[in-house]
Amino acid sequence: MTPVSLSDESIDPIPTTGQDTQSGFEEPEPVDSMQEFYELYQEFRLITLVLTAVIFVSVWVFYSLDIALNYLLGACTGVLYLRMLAKDVERLSTENQRLSKTRFALLVVIILLASRWNQLQILPIFLGFLTYKGTLLFYVLREAFKSS
Repeated sequence: MTPVSLSDESIDPIPTTGQDTQSGFEEPEPVDSMQEFYELYQEFRLITLVLTAVIFVSVWVFYSLDIALNYLLGACTGVLYLRMLAKDVERLSTENQRLSKTRFALLVVIILLASRWNQLQILPIFLGFLTYKGTLLFYVLREAFKSS
């Protein structure tokens, strides 16, 4: 037999199955957080649109078409606000840790427009704008009851 020199040959490591380091539990795969964000945004947008449709029809039935259209204008503004917020969240990074404040101008403009134009009413527009907040409340309550 010839003596084997370790300096002349490379030793390949023995592949492991990971059982000796994981104590029987498999590590979860890393979650793609942006994909999760997009799914959550799509769900929020769908819930907001459904709530908007239900409330629009209810306001039309119980009040008038004029007030319902004012509500719809506010709700559409809220959906646009939610989209702008989602775009801001997409742009967040380690370098950019602040959200833009320009989306607040959207609410200010629609309220100023409603106060200047006689056919528009401020309260239905503002309540329509807050429809996306109803979406958040619906989502939180659903998740709270789902986990218990």
